[in-house]
Amino acid sequence: MRSSRSPRSSAPPRSSRLHGSSRPRRAFLRACPAVWVTAVGLFAAGAGTVHAADTPLRDLAAAKGKVIGTAVTGTRLTGTYGDLAGAQFGSLTPGNAMKWGTVEPARGTFDWTEADRVVAFAQAHGQQVRGHTLVWHSQNPSWLTTGSWTPAQLSGLLQNHISTEVGRYKGRIAAWDVVNEPFAEDGTYRSTLWSDALGPGYIANALTWAHAADPDAELYINDYNVEGVNAKSNALYDLVRSLKQQGVPIDGVGLQAHLVLGQVPPTLRQNIQRFADLGVDVAITELDVRMQLPADSAKLAGQAADFKSVVAACAAVTRCVGVTVWGFTDADSWVPDTFPGYGAATPYDENYRPKPAYQGIAQALGGDGGTTPPPAGACTAAYAVTGQWSTGFTGQVRISCSGASLSSWKVSWGYGAGQQVTQAWNAACTQSGAAVSCADAGYNGSVPDGGSVTFGFNASWNGSNPVPAVTLAGTPGRPGG
Repeated sequence: MRSSRSPRSSAPPRSSRLHGSSRPRRAFLRACPAVWVTAVGLFAAGAGTVHAADTPLRDLAAAKGKVIGTAVTGTRLTGTYGDLAGAQFGSLTPGNAMKWGTVEPARGTFDWTEADRVVAFAQAHGQQVRGHTLVWHSQNPSWLTTGSWTPAQLSGLLQNHISTEVGRYKGRIAAWDVVNEPFAEDGTYRSTLWSDALGPGYIANALTWAHAADPDAELYINDYNVEGVNAKSNALYDLVRSLKQQGVPIDGVGLQAHLVLGQVPPTLRQNIQRFADLGVDVAITELDVRMQLPADSAKLAGQAADFKSVVAACAAVTRCVGVTVWGFTDADSWVPDTFPGYGAATPYDENYRPKPAYQGIAQALGGDGGTTPPPAGACTAAYAVTGQWSTGFTGQVRISCSGASLSSWKVSWGYGAGQQVTQAWNAACTQSGAAVSCADAGYNGSVPDGGSVTFGFNASWNGSNPVPAVTLAGTPGRPGG
C-alpha cells in the first residue's frame, strides 16, 4: 500500500487508500429498542446479503499450516470492516502505518498512533502482524530525502530508524518486510537514496540491524514482478543465496503478486519452490487481481480462478507460509486511483460482500468456498439486539428467504468489543475468540421460499455493544421446497 511509486507494469504509484514465514509469536435492567443488521455490507443505513464459507479463511489456512492475511487501514478497523478483518484473516499488514514517512514525519518526532492501533487490534483478535516496511525508496519523510548526508550519516539514520521501529514492536511482529523493492525490472539494483549512497551492502546491514533489534522476528526481502521466473526474480534469487552464504539473517522472500486478470505467471509454483530450496520461507505478500471495469460475471469468474491458482501454488509448497491480500475489500483498494478504468481487485466488493474470488481462496485452502448460495439477495440473515442490561444482552437472528429456499443454514459473525455468547436456543452456537458460528438445530434447517426461522442467544458485554456484520451460508432447498 503505497501513496506513490514509480510507474511499472504490475504496480505503479499507489494512492493514500490501502497503498499501495509469519510464524506464531508471539446496572439498570431495561429494554432497548431492537437494533437490526442484515448480513454484511450496509447499503446506506440498511441491509445487504452475503454468502461466505462455513469456515473462516483463517481457519481453513491454519488447517493447512498456512496463514491468510490482509493489508488494512488502521482507522477503518471498526464496524463491518473490522468485523471481517478480525474474523476472516489470521494476519494483518499495516498498509501505510509503519512506513518511515508515517512514523517519523519530522526528524526525532514519532507518531505510532496508526501502527499501534493495528497491532492492538491484531492482538485482540489472535492475529499475527506483518511489519511493512523498514527500507524503501518511497514514502520517506521529506527531511530525509531532501537532506544532505554523508554515507556515514545516512547509514546511521537508517540503523537508528530500524532499531527504533523494530525495537518498539519486539515480540509483537511475526515478520518484517525489511527491504522493499530493491531491484529494477532488468535485475540491476534500483537507483535509490540507499543504493546510490551506500551501495548494495545496505541490504545486508538492514537485515543485520533488524535481527539485532528483534532476534525472533522473521526477516524478508519483498518485491514485485518477481512472482515468475524472470530476470528480476533471478537477481533476487542470487541475492538471497549470497546473503545465506554470508550468514546474513535472511528468513524469507516476499512475492507481492499485484496481478492483472488472467496473467498469473505459469512458473509461479516453480519459483516459490526454488526460493524454498535455498532454505528460506516464501510468502505471497500483496495479492490482488485487477480487471478493466465494469466487472461482469465472466471477469469475476476468471478472477476467482486467478486467486485460487495463486493460493494453491503457495499451499503446494511446504515453505510457502501464507498469502496476504492487499486489502480485502474494493472499498479500500489502491487500484482505481492508480490504474484509471481498472479495479474490483480484491475478494470482497465495496459493500463487503464476498465475490467469487473469496470462494476461489477458500477452495484453494481445502474449503468448499461456502455452500452454494441461493440467488443474490434471496436469503438473508438479520441480527438484532432485542434487550440489553448493564452486563448482558439478548440477541436474535432471523434467516429469511424470498425467491429461494434452504435445507440447512449456518450464520457467523465476529464481535469487535469482547462480547461473549453464554447461551443459545434454536441453534448450535460456538465461539472462538471473537468469532461466533451458529448452525441450525436440525429441526429448523429448512427455510421455505417466503418463510423464515429465528434463533436467539444471551451474551455478555462490557463498555460497548456494537452490532456485528453477519454472514450466511446454506444448502439450497429443492425447487419448490
